Amino acid sequence: MLDWRSFRFSREIVLRMAADTVLLNVSLMLALAVRYFYLVAFETIENGLTYNQMFWAYVTYFSKRSWLLTAICLIVFLMSGFYTYSRAYQGRYKALIIFQAVSLGYLIFSFLCYMFDLTPQLPRGAVLLAWLVSVGLLMAARGWSMIWRDVVRTELQHDKRAERAIRNVLVIGGAGYIGSALLPKLLEKGYQVRLLDLLLYGTEPIEGLLNHPRLEVVRADFRAIDKVVEAIRGMDAVIHLGAIVGDPACALDEELTIEVNLMATRMIAEVAKGSGVNRFIFASTCSVYGASDEFLDERSALNPVSLYARSKIASEHVLTRMADETFAPTLLRFGTIYGLSGRTRFDLVVNLLTAKAIVEGRITVSGGDQWRPFVHVDDAALAVFKALEAPVPAVHNQVFNVGSNEQNYTISQVGETIERLVPSSELIDVAFDGDRRNYRVNFSKIHQALGFVPQWTLEQGINQVVEAIQSGKVQDYTHAKFSNVKFLSEEGMTRSINRQTGWAHELLNETIVTQVGSLPN
Repeated sequence: MLDWRSFRFSREIVLRMAADTVLLNVSLMLALAVRYFYLVAFETIENGLTYNQMFWAYVTYFSKRSWLLTAICLIVFLMSGFYTYSRAYQGRYKALIIFQAVSLGYLIFSFLCYMFDLTPQLPRGAVLLAWLVSVGLLMAARGWSMIWRDVVRTELQHDKRAERAIRNVLVIGGAGYIGSALLPKLLEKGYQVRLLDLLLYGTEPIEGLLNHPRLEVVRADFRAIDKVVEAIRGMDAVIHLGAIVGDPACALDEELTIEVNLMATRMIAEVAKGSGVNRFIFASTCSVYGASDEFLDERSALNPVSLYARSKIASEHVLTRMADETFAPTLLRFGTIYGLSGRTRFDLVVNLLTAKAIVEGRITVSGGDQWRPFVHVDDAALAVFKALEAPVPAVHNQVFNVGSNEQNYTISQVGETIERLVPSSELIDVAFDGDRRNYRVNFSKIHQALGFVPQWTLEQGINQVVEAIQSGKVQDYTHAKFSNVKFLSEEGMTRSINRQTGWAHELLNETIVTQVGSLPN
């Protein structure tokens, strides 16, 4: 019911009442018109009236009674909460409230006309039809306004998410191989960057950025929820690059790998989502495809052959299940990376074979017929940057292979290219009895959706490594700091944070059983 003490006529109420006035009058007009044409077509007009006289009689009915009907109905509507949005009117029985109010208005109108013998009396058939039309129009108007309001609200929310300015970016694991190439791009673009990293490899990878006014470094373990909560506070986007990377490194301690690669990923994503951060970019790998002779895209079946790949697939599943209109994860499956960054690695095939060619004069290739997709580390960072700057609809809950179709090579082709660029070296092909990972990957999606075009070729990356070693920039490529597995073996990480891992093992087992590429595209 209406609370008269708090009621005030507003512009919105006046407009809604005006709209209802139009609908009531249209209903009465249509009812009288239908009644008039029915008489003309099927009945004999009484009282000796001509059709023209009868028409003007119906016009008189309308002009002398529409105001009374309108006034009564508007008062009833007002009392029923049409314009004050009473609890009953906003509830689940809104249609019933409308039906009751319209019916009551017409009953009061009919009662007054009968009791006071108001002339001219409206035809009963016209009154009944006007009541039915009024009920239909008013319900339709309310229903349409609700639908329209929901559509507009959804679009506004969508636009708000799409247009939300990203200024503050948290990069987890940003002092690593890809992260040290990404940070300069973010800072040059004007982002305020917070780096969360344990800095296992020291500050050398980001030495030239430490004093940058827009870089904040938080040295902490991203497995610690309190540190993650603190780091995410005030951020607009999270880029999660932190992980134990590579098959040999992951095999050193499987429980630690599960904790770092999977359990921490879920925790970080939950904190980000709970903190209202809707942009979440996750670093995955093309290793999830495992062994296949097909040309693979984001919809292809997954066939992981290592714990590293399974941990990434499980993390992808966690993130895609969390996705909704407020949380937009983007999954980037990087090809085999090569080239130099702040924290260069020499446990990757291109960099390793190039270093061996220069230092030892030998390029030893094993399993040379196996295909791999390659991408320069700077281009991997560029892909992350592109995903961050893309509109939300383009990357929401999407998987992207990161690389280029032109850089699918066999291991032998890589060796031959290195031999050509380092003429003093010799290519040696030896027997292979290890795992048979073999995959060629289609990178059309990221090119079409994000406009990603790699800036580096394999030859340029090889020459970059050659120059670094020959100039003395890299003096000992076998040093543990250039290899994940060596460093973790010698320096190590400990499982200092213990959690229940049952769900993580179950999810990893799912990746073995299903082996399907069921993620969104």
